[in-house]
Amino acid sequence: MFGLNRKLAELEAKGEKIRVTLVGAGQMGNGMVSQMATMKGMEATIVVDINIENAKKAFTDSGVDPSQIVEVNNVEEANAAIAGGKRVVCKDFLIGCKAEKIQAVVDATGGVALGAEIAFNTILNKKHIVMLNAETDCVVGPILKKLADDAGVIFTGSAGDEPGAVMELYDFADAMGFEVRVIGKGKNNPLDFDANPDSVREDALRRGANPHMITSFKEGTKTMVEMALMCNATGMVPDVRGAHGIVSDVKDLPQKFSLKEEGGVLNKYGVVDFVNGIAPGVFAIVAHKLPSVNHEMKYVSMGDGPNYVLYRPYHLCSLETPLSVAMAVLENKPTIVPKAGLVAEVLTVAKKDLKAGEYMDGYGAYTCYGLIDTYENAKEMNAVPLGLVDKKTKVLKDIKKGEIITYDMVEIDKSTTLYHLRQLQEKLF
Repeated sequence: MFGLNRKLAELEAKGEKIRVTLVGAGQMGNGMVSQMATMKGMEATIVVDINIENAKKAFTDSGVDPSQIVEVNNVEEANAAIAGGKRVVCKDFLIGCKAEKIQAVVDATGGVALGAEIAFNTILNKKHIVMLNAETDCVVGPILKKLADDAGVIFTGSAGDEPGAVMELYDFADAMGFEVRVIGKGKNNPLDFDANPDSVREDALRRGANPHMITSFKEGTKTMVEMALMCNATGMVPDVRGAHGIVSDVKDLPQKFSLKEEGGVLNKYGVVDFVNGIAPGVFAIVAHKLPSVNHEMKYVSMGDGPNYVLYRPYHLCSLETPLSVAMAVLENKPTIVPKAGLVAEVLTVAKKDLKAGEYMDGYGAYTCYGLIDTYENAKEMNAVPLGLVDKKTKVLKDIKKGEIITYDMVEIDKSTTLYHLRQLQEKLF
């Protein structure tokens, strides 16, 4: 991302801007529009939301005069409004994918099946797609990247999300020749596999957040999804199913994330994990084989080794997403993408006893949560990826609380773009 500020300033000086469609004007999307309003060389031009008032509010909160906002119902109206210097709001994401002047689309919806539709149609229309939707990326990221590569556009995860922030540390350390032994993120509350939108509602309302989102944080699914993206981008794996999730401060991470025979918790290096006690930061545990480098690390107050921690104490969520847009448009580079096929999978686990004949829901709700494991283990178990489970998923046999859900236990909706992309991905990778 070095020099993006100067490249954006050059665009601004020429009277040009990167024009962006944002899909999803919730808390994250709203802040992102305001962030772009203060940046040089970039503009949120179209905001899409099923609640049109949310879309309008994202613009007005960023300082756009209501008279400059046009609600449209088709691509032609959108093109005309943009040509006239207006900002556009609409309910149909396809308008935002197809509009002529748009160069990049940001998915900030959080819907897994919807995210697949948005990404697929953005790529079909040869525009860059930035996923502030880790859940979709976790299920079909590899095939979406391949489709984007073939179309000559960028598919990427977002700067500011933990996987993107971790990738910066990983690339930094790897480029300098360090061995990256562990990467991961902080979690700001203990795992609560029983959390649901009812039990967290008061907390969610106090924070002005969606109860389903807060549930996904507390039950750990969000953390599992983010760690899976780290695995898929680096080739690193979870050391154990669900990761260790230790409690620690930053200074003790190098020792705690060492091998068991070295006094730590790990069975092996090359792993991804999470920590209670260092949120909202991300970290990398690194080592070096040469004594002179280790001497220098001690000299610069990085500790006695052999493990050292690189720690970034913040990630600014959607406020950093525009940087991924700029990288894609100006440098044709992603922030974080799968290396090839999936390395890790997020397994679907029953949150309560389920009876044959009833229907499930998605993550952050009442019937299931996610645990990270290797893709190979998931395949061997015939486990259902968390993102394929939704309100149309029918339970075929009784399932006990805590059981990993396999394909023979449920009937998956096979009509979605998400499902078909997943099947294609299985064939190609």
